[in-house]
Amino acid sequence: MDNAEHEPINNKEPLEQVAKKLAGRTAVTRVGELDLLASVGGIRGIAEAIVPALVFLISFIITTDVWTSALFAVGLAALASLMRLLQRQPLTQALAGVLGVAVSAAVALLQDDARGYYVIGFYISAAYGAVFALSMAVKWPIMGLIYGWVRGEGIGWQKNLLRRRKYQIATALMVLVFGARLLVQLPMYWADDVVALGTARLVMGVPLYALVLWFGWLVSKPAKDRHMTRDQFSSDTNTPGESGTEPRI
Repeated sequence: MDNAEHEPINNKEPLEQVAKKLAGRTAVTRVGELDLLASVGGIRGIAEAIVPALVFLISFIITTDVWTSALFAVGLAALASLMRLLQRQPLTQALAGVLGVAVSAAVALLQDDARGYYVIGFYISAAYGAVFALSMAVKWPIMGLIYGWVRGEGIGWQKNLLRRRKYQIATALMVLVFGARLLVQLPMYWADDVVALGTARLVMGVPLYALVLWFGWLVSKPAKDRHMTRDQFSSDTNTPGESGTEPRI
């Protein structure tokens, strides 16, 4: 009997861990609102995401040489990663940026075509779009796991139809972002328009992601006090097994 009573709790633990991990980089302010700048990596994170691609594009426009453009982009990304290493930041965090740029540059060099720099992005958008859509299909929308955790709802929101619908909408917005990237940028790739493709990739990257992240936060706001703790939410919705641990933000 005791084992049966504890089984639902144990089943929730993996989902709580997933929610905690997904929400790890999402930050909120002291008044419980989304800290958008911090959630997208801060000024430094934004620069590291945008500048290499911007330099690659500008360099190619000026020189029309793929090798020169790739070297500039990888060099800047490597410099940013080196600075993080010198500041003794985690190795994975320090190398993530340069690896992404290096792979994109390698594809461009192997194809001897500047368009190759943007190929990996298509696969990433398709993969993320599929995962987010799948999470909606199984009624565990990813944005619910993220926002629910940082709001202190834990995973108890999943049993609340209204809350789940709001998180479905927030997740659907992300699916639209990934889909829009493919719909807009693939024709530019096929048309061999590197300038338009590079510009679209910059605009539809961090800026569009941040906009939809914020809008999704707004449309998924709970009707109750958004400052309630996870324990309070669990009590209100009669969902056993919620942890009282504060989310890592």
